[in-house]
Amino acid sequence: MEGIFLNHHTKIGFIGTGVMGRGMANQLLSAGFHVNVYNRTKEKAKSLVDKGAEWFDTVQAVTEASDIMITMVGYPKDVEEVYFDNGVLAHAKPGSFVIDMTTSSPKLAEKIYQEAKKKGIHALDAPVSGGDIGAEQGTLSIMVGGDKADFDEMLPMFKVIGENIVYQGQAGAGQHTKMCNQITVASNMIGVCEALVYAKKAGLDEDQVLKSITRGAAGSWSLSNLGPRMLKGDFAPGFYVKHLIKDMTIALESAEEMGLMTPGLELAKSLYEKLADTGEEDSGTQALYKLYQ
Repeated sequence: MEGIFLNHHTKIGFIGTGVMGRGMANQLLSAGFHVNVYNRTKEKAKSLVDKGAEWFDTVQAVTEASDIMITMVGYPKDVEEVYFDNGVLAHAKPGSFVIDMTTSSPKLAEKIYQEAKKKGIHALDAPVSGGDIGAEQGTLSIMVGGDKADFDEMLPMFKVIGENIVYQGQAGAGQHTKMCNQITVASNMIGVCEALVYAKKAGLDEDQVLKSITRGAAGSWSLSNLGPRMLKGDFAPGFYVKHLIKDMTIALESAEEMGLMTPGLELAKSLYEKLADTGEEDSGTQALYKLYQ
């Protein structure tokens, strides 16, 4: 498969060209791959089509025209609709690859894998972390579940859109790993917001505080990348509040099934739901800062 990638004859289908998907598909185009795209709102794919991506009007059409299908949609219900309901799995060619990079349910990832296997289709769950910046720069962390041989075949493509690419195990393992990521992110965001509001109330220069604490034991991606956005009043979405709530819901359901106590996650979810109720569901996750203000 690597040889196919090197001559760029492989046709990569991409469904979902929102904040994250657009950056990822753009990386594939920049690397010289033939990219087929479909999105419910055509306008969101315009920049990709202008750059050379081929537009298709339906999920079925883009799937039939592609050797590899990547999906980056919003919610598990969207994933279910795209793959089933006369979707990707009904139209993918035997021997082709389907890769769901949406943050979704581990159980759904397993279901897709099993149904794909019956049809001779290779399926991987490969959620990502790194936000809009990582998508635009091709530096995403990619967590992959599925057959190891399939992961190895797709690795050259994954390297175009990410840097920290780790095979996690069988189908669903990528999604479980992403839940670990989101649990950490959710609780950490509380700490970032509380620290910056504390700095302000104490009469400190918050930018100077960031210089000190981003490089110490408190350092985190959220503190370094989203802390400055909070202070500038930039709450544009790199990752939507509503999508983090979706992820936390999945994580809580999975934790409950395993009999795991997650009080930090429960608190974070309650705060973000309160934030969403104020009309901030389409803001970036850093908008939690507003709740503290």
